[in-house]
Amino acid sequence: MHEGCIGCGTCAALCPKFWELKDDGKAHLKGGKFDEEKKEYELELDELECNQEAADSCPVQVIRIE
Repeated sequence: MHEGCIGCGTCAALCPKFWELKDDGKAHLKGGKFDEEKKEYELELDELECNQEAADSCPVQVIRIE
């Protein structure tokens, strides 16, 4: 996710429980685990909560809900 993130902050504004902008200027998934094979962060959720809205609003579409 970090590769394509432009740091606009929409995800953090819409879903601060799960997203934050860090010092590198990119969005980070709170509590996410990095999958070395897929080269992406993952978070298991029982509920989508605001993450779907964050994914839908990402201007570079680097947040995916699967």
